[in-house]
Amino acid sequence: MGAFKVNRRNMLLGTGASLASLAIGANAQAPVPPTPSPAAPDPNSPPPTADQIRRMQWWHVAKFGMFIHFGVYSQYGRHEWAMETQAIPMQDYLQLAKEFNPKPHSARAWAKLAKAAGMKYMVMTTKHHEGFCNWDSKLTDYCAAKQGPGRDLVREYVDAARAEGLRVGFYYSLMDWHHPDGALCAHDEEARKRFVEYTHGLIRELLTNYGKIDVLWYDVSWPLDAKGWESERMSKMVFELQPDIIVNNRNKLPGDFSTPEQKIVAEAGGRAWESCMTLNDSWGYQRADDNWKTSRTIIRNLITCVRDGGNYLLNIGPRGDGSIPEESVRVLTEVGQWMDTNGETIYKSDLCQPRRANYASFTRTGNTLYMHVHFWPGEDVAISGLTAKVKSAYFLKSKQPVKFTQDNFRVHITGLPTHAPDSPITTIALECDSEPKQNTDYVRINKPRTV
Repeated sequence: MGAFKVNRRNMLLGTGASLASLAIGANAQAPVPPTPSPAAPDPNSPPPTADQIRRMQWWHVAKFGMFIHFGVYSQYGRHEWAMETQAIPMQDYLQLAKEFNPKPHSARAWAKLAKAAGMKYMVMTTKHHEGFCNWDSKLTDYCAAKQGPGRDLVREYVDAARAEGLRVGFYYSLMDWHHPDGALCAHDEEARKRFVEYTHGLIRELLTNYGKIDVLWYDVSWPLDAKGWESERMSKMVFELQPDIIVNNRNKLPGDFSTPEQKIVAEAGGRAWESCMTLNDSWGYQRADDNWKTSRTIIRNLITCVRDGGNYLLNIGPRGDGSIPEESVRVLTEVGQWMDTNGETIYKSDLCQPRRANYASFTRTGNTLYMHVHFWPGEDVAISGLTAKVKSAYFLKSKQPVKFTQDNFRVHITGLPTHAPDSPITTIALECDSEPKQNTDYVRINKPRTV
């Protein structure tokens, strides 16, 4: 996984038109200015097949998942890339594998926390770049059952996820810093053949030994391309073993969904996508990394993903003993408390075009617009350029109505408490007479400039 950088897409399509300025009340009919044109389909992104729609149905409803980076690097506690970035000698790293001994059934706490946070699926690193296999492999001794743990950590994870009713995903890194052919395969054909057979064999084990698996999440295809990995043959095997599985796009094939990393970038043309992010700046446990995101930031990221039709895969990095850093537990517990009340605005969300506000973000279900106020400004809030008529407005948590007026240019909600009634984000529901859309270009062009 790479370095942290959030880069949200900030788009607004719209055209201006001239309408008379007419102030109206909450119960009057609002003139509707022209609405933005939809984005044209991306010719390079073919529509999903019927089989993809079938396999992806649960995933589009799930919205929110937990990523778990766990391996020998967790024992070392200096980031999952430490073996390479610190050029740790192989013998020293092998010693870490012998010392790596998480407490039995640590994954139960991961799964319970995921469920409490409102997550619906989990994806665990079965093998990261270090080459260590977290399961009982017959193809290598460099695995959990034959090293420090002395048992199958993947089995414990699968059982824990299923016990909480969560879907099960496997991360698998194609890159391997341990196997002698891991780099040699780039220019030695015999090494490539050996390493590809080893890789296909490990994937076969994972997709054979644990029952139904819901997600296969490849990572880092270095140093081969799709032809070198024989990715088409790999995919054929995967779907023969797991006909209902969904697969990402990191083995140099398009797969079922895209995976923007540490940024939120919606795919064009309706292609499925999932933004994966860390809770601090590290995927694997790094004891000195204290740059934790707040629960408010996590929720805002989740809202941004689902607003544009994507999923949010949020990472935890357990310590070498399997325990979850306390800050991760605290933040995800706060997220879960918010989701207990606001989850319907996430799981049932449709594509949401409104997005322009300085202190709020938006989701939509049908004709209901949810205004998620993350920076509470005081006794009033407003939405510019809403083109649908608002029929009613209320706090989502308490169902208490709020006062509002609406004219051609804004919906103005007044009489609010000075301090935010909910934490970390307050949600106001706006029931509209049609799909709520926003046209701030109309406001910019047509709002009177003088009294």
